[in-house]
Amino acid sequence: MLNSLPVVVGFGGYNAAGRSSSHQAFRRMILESLPTEEQIDTVVSLACLMAQVTKEGEGYRDQQGALLSALEVDQRFRQEVLNGTLIRKIELFDPAKVPGHKKISLTEDANQPVQFSMLKRDLPKVPPQDWEIRDLENGTVEITACGSSQYLVESHYELIAKAAGQLPSGFNPADHYNSRFHPRSLQMALLGASDAVHSIGIPWESVAKSVSPDEVGVYSSSALSQMTEEGFGGLLQARLRGGRTTAKQVPLGLNSMPADFINAYVLGSVGHTEAITGACASFLYVLQAAVRDIRSGRRRVAILGNAEAAVTPEISEGFANMSALGSDENLCKLDGTETPDWRRASRPFGHNCGFTLSEATQYIVLMDDALAIELGADIHGAVPEVFINADGVKKSISAPGVGNYISFSKAVAAAVNIVGTESVRKHSFVHAHGSSTPANRTTESQLIERVAQAFDIYDWPVTAIKAYVGHSLSTASGDQLISALGTFKYQMIPGIKTIAEVAPDVAQERLRFPLQDMDVSGNKMDVAFINSKGFGGNNATAVLLSPAKVEEMLAVRYADRFNDYLSQRDTTRAVAEQYARQADAAQLDVIYRFGEPLIDEEGVTITTEGIHIPGFARDVSFDLENPWQDMC
Repeated sequence: MLNSLPVVVGFGGYNAAGRSSSHQAFRRMILESLPTEEQIDTVVSLACLMAQVTKEGEGYRDQQGALLSALEVDQRFRQEVLNGTLIRKIELFDPAKVPGHKKISLTEDANQPVQFSMLKRDLPKVPPQDWEIRDLENGTVEITACGSSQYLVESHYELIAKAAGQLPSGFNPADHYNSRFHPRSLQMALLGASDAVHSIGIPWESVAKSVSPDEVGVYSSSALSQMTEEGFGGLLQARLRGGRTTAKQVPLGLNSMPADFINAYVLGSVGHTEAITGACASFLYVLQAAVRDIRSGRRRVAILGNAEAAVTPEISEGFANMSALGSDENLCKLDGTETPDWRRASRPFGHNCGFTLSEATQYIVLMDDALAIELGADIHGAVPEVFINADGVKKSISAPGVGNYISFSKAVAAAVNIVGTESVRKHSFVHAHGSSTPANRTTESQLIERVAQAFDIYDWPVTAIKAYVGHSLSTASGDQLISALGTFKYQMIPGIKTIAEVAPDVAQERLRFPLQDMDVSGNKMDVAFINSKGFGGNNATAVLLSPAKVEEMLAVRYADRFNDYLSQRDTTRAVAEQYARQADAAQLDVIYRFGEPLIDEEGVTITTEGIHIPGFARDVSFDLENPWQDMC
């Protein structure tokens, strides 16, 4: 039986570089290498996303109402767009003045009690035992506290790392749909998944009608759950801040909520759902699950990805206390300056001092190749294999280990088997984890170098886009994969532009780390290897095939109807292009199906052969074959 090939038919999301669909974010990363017209288009679309201008007819209006041409928008707002994207100083809150409390002790002398007055209604329900309370007039009381009295006093503290990869300045996900009390990462999940679904160029209703309800799968998670005020962050802080928890913070805080929101509010799906986390490799974990199910035939369509809103004071401080973040002080030491260069905080494979925290949401849509051909889907690539391996015994939970040697080597071997030795040796590149820590730059480069030796590869291009967008934790390898799709489209590998030179302890005998954008149009890439490493020994590597290579493969498998497919694909591309123009004007059309009629459970029909569900074109069929018949 032939294996189904999981092909990428849609992709979307948002990170510090912008929107993923139609490669807006990728174009921002290689902006200076683009032709002038594409540069202007990219700047103008980002200016719309950042709410600096709005589209009106063939022109644009600024916030003062002046009508501008695209060229005028570029001239007026280019610098603001550049400054308000990629890694920069934290804008979501003031990193130099983070609200907190300081524990103080007023006295330790029982002969010198502390006396103060307060409103009686503000008294704690259970006052401290050493308080003597005397009623005064006008609803106040006098408190005499004897002995040692400890209090929490409002204070502020400063983060040691003030750079982050944030969504573009002025772009607030909550402004684009009725976000109610959703945590930021769930807002981002809805926007990212909607962007991916719209990018397909085929109405979701048409896709859903083509398969059984249980042949659709959603695979998604957040590694750190929802840690902003509306989720676990507010839940854990409420009582210590003198507030109260809400009914929404527990359910909305769960790390499975991105998958649940997409099923309920984007797709209305009753199909398979799976929330897997693997620390910083989580995107490849959900990708592997989707690839596994499509290859096996259990699923025909999969929406997968992650959303992570990790730029919070608490998460930043936690990583900083692990000495994992690039602190302002250490950045200054590297540069010999008194002011940190926040734009260059993330320096993969260069002289570096730690990673840069970021937020992002990335989603892709996979179909089996037969369904993609049937529907005339536009294919942006294929993921035939994803490998995941642990490290074994570790000296510390955050230290790198041997597992990545297995996952990466198996990925390269698999690619050789699929596309041949020549394609891998001459037409492949690596999207490294490239976290920007001293340990990563040596261990990951040595790993890639040793694999290159084993497979006789020279001048292997290795890039690391955390230099642009930072480390978005669960979404990080999604950032890498989406960028690799951009390379296939534009034949440009983004350079590691935040470093002046590769660090001397980085292995590079057979590797090539481009410091500027690398034009590969004369040596087109067939394969990208997406490598990811996560705390605890979560190592994963994916094989991503280019759309050109996939088209070659499908032309062989579907020779008798491939020309018909190509004609149908033209229609799909036209619809996808229409959405791209709309999204470039920041008309995102976020899918949020809250309040729609529910499925009538009374209308469900169950037989011995399957289930009919009202509102779905096809029934759920039971698998009536016994796979263990030889044992019965």
